[in-house]
Amino acid sequence: MSKNNLTTSWGAPVGDNQNSQTAGHRGPTLIQDVHLLEKLAHFNRERVPERVVHAKGAGAHGYFEVTNDVSKYTKANFLSGVGKRTPMFIRFSTVAGELGSADTVRDPRGFAVKFYTEEGNYDLVGNNTPVFFIRDAIKFPDFIHTQKRDPKTHLKNPTAVWDFWSLSPESLHQVTILMSDRGIPATLRHQHGFGSHTFKWVNQQGEGVWVKYHFKTEQGIKNLDVELAAKLAGENPDYHTEDLFNAIENGDFPAWKLYVQIMPMEDANTYRFDPFDVTKVWSQKDYPLIEVGRMVLDRNPENYFAEVEQATFSPGAFVPGIEASPDKMLQGRLFAYSDAHRYRVGANHNALPINRPQSPVNTYQRDGQMRFDGNGGGSVYYEPNSFGGPKETPENKPAALAVSGFADSVAYDHNDHYTQAGDLYRLMSEEERARLVDNIVGAMKPVTIEEIKLRQIQHFYKADPEYGTRVAAGLGLAVPQEV
Repeated sequence: MSKNNLTTSWGAPVGDNQNSQTAGHRGPTLIQDVHLLEKLAHFNRERVPERVVHAKGAGAHGYFEVTNDVSKYTKANFLSGVGKRTPMFIRFSTVAGELGSADTVRDPRGFAVKFYTEEGNYDLVGNNTPVFFIRDAIKFPDFIHTQKRDPKTHLKNPTAVWDFWSLSPESLHQVTILMSDRGIPATLRHQHGFGSHTFKWVNQQGEGVWVKYHFKTEQGIKNLDVELAAKLAGENPDYHTEDLFNAIENGDFPAWKLYVQIMPMEDANTYRFDPFDVTKVWSQKDYPLIEVGRMVLDRNPENYFAEVEQATFSPGAFVPGIEASPDKMLQGRLFAYSDAHRYRVGANHNALPINRPQSPVNTYQRDGQMRFDGNGGGSVYYEPNSFGGPKETPENKPAALAVSGFADSVAYDHNDHYTQAGDLYRLMSEEERARLVDNIVGAMKPVTIEEIKLRQIQHFYKADPEYGTRVAAGLGLAVPQEV
């Protein structure tokens, strides 16, 4: 049979794809037209549930090449040896918008990298910002609810957004970044990427360090003017997706240099900010950037759904030599991301081609919806066993981490939410500050409750008096006397 012959999903040839089978000329339609039923049933299921966050995204394939030996810090195989290359896939995304939303809105951008290493897949699931709005995963559902639609009006709700932020002062640092020029990158190629969280690297000797990841764009930082971004959102809502695809298609391959900050384990107890608080950064004067390698994107997906929509990432997809830290936001994501994929794509999402490791997979996981490989065949299906099935390798156990104290619901010890936000404000030029204030004022004007505005103004003022005073003036309010 010619490869151009249309078939059903089970391979049978289709005789008529233009007309459904009916009882007589006018019908009604016959249930025996299984081709029709299959087409309609599959069509109803062509959209897996969209991601709760990061629904709108674009992706590309590429490679990561080591440019500096970091083996004294980590035994991760894909980072060993200058010149070593590892295939990878990246997905960029907006956070709050739905699948059909515009690319050029003011929003953080997801920066999720999947490395297909010889020891399994390593997922580094970060953003284009070094910090986040909250620092404990227990607040994440509430935060995202404020970014989504009001259940009564089904409209975005600025009052909810600023109410949550004003009651969560740890958000101030990220809010300042979001409302700055970097809140709307010009393209996906002209932005940095960050692992955001603190992670742990362990070397062959079992010695650990804390680490933060920084992807620096080789294209340079470029951002969009607010009015141009709004114009593009209306005229070409897929602007960023199109730009990335065309750049790669035309051979203009985007690239990023990967750097890390390394903190000795013992410094975590004495550093002036909690190093596991994802709303804070480490000073690069204290912990300078160390070059690791270079990421290049050189191939577009052949099929968007198969490769971008079905791509699943989890911050818990580690390889030997890379481990979690006590970062409370990270700890929650270790569960939440994989659980989202099990719901959205299915229990066997890691067996899909885009997610499947290039290294051998030997598990005792069986069955589940859409199991499409051999399902383990007739091999032994439990462990421990007496039949030579796969066994654990003790040398790959995570390194021990000392813990102490009582099991309790506790906050972070450090509650300085203003110093770093104020430092960021003072680093900006006068033009950047003016645009920041204008963006904040424009975003806060629709807030319907004055108390919320005044509460948020206090946070800006505590970060820097000029910052708070200018926002207050833009809103026609006075800075509350209590600050």
